[in-house]
Amino acid sequence: MATRFFVEGTHAAGERVIFDDADAHKILHVLRLRDGDPVEVFDSGARAFVARVAVDGARVAAELGEPVATPENVGPAITVAQGIPKGSKMDFIVEKLSELGAFELLPLASARAVAEAGEVKRARWSRLAKTAAQQCGRRSIMRIGEPVTIERLAERCAGYDAVLVPWESASPKPLREKLPGLIAGARTIAIVVGPEGGFAHSEIDRLQAAGAHPISLGTRILRTETAAMALVAT
Repeated sequence: MATRFFVEGTHAAGERVIFDDADAHKILHVLRLRDGDPVEVFDSGARAFVARVAVDGARVAAELGEPVATPENVGPAITVAQGIPKGSKMDFIVEKLSELGAFELLPLASARAVAEAGEVKRARWSRLAKTAAQQCGRRSIMRIGEPVTIERLAERCAGYDAVLVPWESASPKPLREKLPGLIAGARTIAIVVGPEGGFAHSEIDRLQAAGAHPISLGTRILRTETAAMALVAT
């Protein structure tokens, strides 16, 4: 399989597209590709193309061939509202959720979250989502949304077919028994994960009032960087 790269915008066979500086560096100095070498290019419209590298000095382009028939996995669009964790944990979360096929990640500000999601961090997460998409072969890049609060997220709950909140105090009914009924026929699902300290009871109450469903992930309390992945992979 040819190495895959993402380019902004929507394109068609026969066009020439220019790679950004990071991808150009990877092509020339890491992969050591040359004129005419094959690559695969996918665009903002989730279209993938066979392509050939075209090098012009420091500028690296690709000549797009025919679209590639590689359909994305069928399933609901999953948005993860992730309580903002400390340190570099969100980097790991972004990478793994992208590999698992999540549609969007929303950094979630909550009562017990001590970290913030500034512009620099969100730019890095977007780069990581792009790199992960290229590595795992998905046809679209997981979106990194603007930070949201619990109140704002509650207002958006009605826009999803199902909203799931992993919570250590939820009913211990096994997930395999409870989940099918909650997501039957759902095309859009939101998963709301708390930060290291978990959610305050008042936050759970607010989300429940908006239609969210607290669920148990089992007898063990999972780390914030594990919870969403366990549920997305189910």
